[in-house]
Amino acid sequence: MRRCAGGRWRSSTSTWVFMSDLKTLAGAYLEERRRENVSAHTLRNYASDLDQFTSYFTPPGGEPPDVRCIDMLGLREWLGSLYDRRLAAVSMRRKLAAVRSFYRYLVREGIVEVNVAKLLHTPKAPMKLPAVQTPEQTNHLLDEVARNRMERAQAGRDSLILELLYGSGLRAAELVSLRLEDIDRSERWLRVRGKGRKERQVPYGGKAASALEAYLPERKAAAGEAALLVNHRGKRLSDRSVRNIVKFYAMQLTGDSSLHPHALRHAFATHLLSDGADLRSIQELLGHARLATTQKYTQVSLADLMAVYDKSHPKA
Repeated sequence: MRRCAGGRWRSSTSTWVFMSDLKTLAGAYLEERRRENVSAHTLRNYASDLDQFTSYFTPPGGEPPDVRCIDMLGLREWLGSLYDRRLAAVSMRRKLAAVRSFYRYLVREGIVEVNVAKLLHTPKAPMKLPAVQTPEQTNHLLDEVARNRMERAQAGRDSLILELLYGSGLRAAELVSLRLEDIDRSERWLRVRGKGRKERQVPYGGKAASALEAYLPERKAAAGEAALLVNHRGKRLSDRSVRNIVKFYAMQLTGDSSLHPHALRHAFATHLLSDGADLRSIQELLGHARLATTQKYTQVSLADLMAVYDKSHPKA
């Protein structure tokens, strides 16, 4: 790939550094996102996607190109390489979102004039309904965790994790970000920090309240640790640990290793809708910015309804 003349000088603490190559600018972009306090999960994904993007345009044994030398044709070839690798549409859409966000940063910084990545065609993701456990299956799992027949050391904490994931529809990252001061125990409300640093209030039910009251006396936090959920070292629990905890209990108690925290969030929304909750209220509880995101749960309920029809109606 040809090199473009010129570059961009930018202040970095007490020195000035030359910024023009793709790898340097990707690093600067990620550092800005880190300062914006985006979630660690999002930052990891964007770092991985931009590293692969940089590698694609870097010749073997060569230097990363000047970002201004990457034109629309080059971006289309990169997108075509994702199709050649037979990536899922969801993965391609995520990588494209990372590149588009990176180019918005480049435009904002005056490094490029146009966000050419915005002109790329977005791969169409197939409609895939989330797998949802029945209320009976979900409650059975939560009740078994609460009984602690496996005599786990932090079973009280684990029970609270599952009760809040299902009882309040929290994302794993939202759950681990909860602090003691975010809980109104008298009114049973949680102050939740969602995507885009948006806050919302979410209620929690009687079983979650019981699990909370049982957990708090046994919570062994390190000095100064304000997080509600802590690990064996007394530090804030990570969202990866939450995923591992859910997977462990699902595998041990139901034999289903595919269950994850977001599946309990899906169950929360679907069961509310099935029992008559309106879509707008579910949108608020989940913290969705757009109603269209919440509407997928209507399709889940319709799929369940069609299954009942096909099984029960004599003319089906």
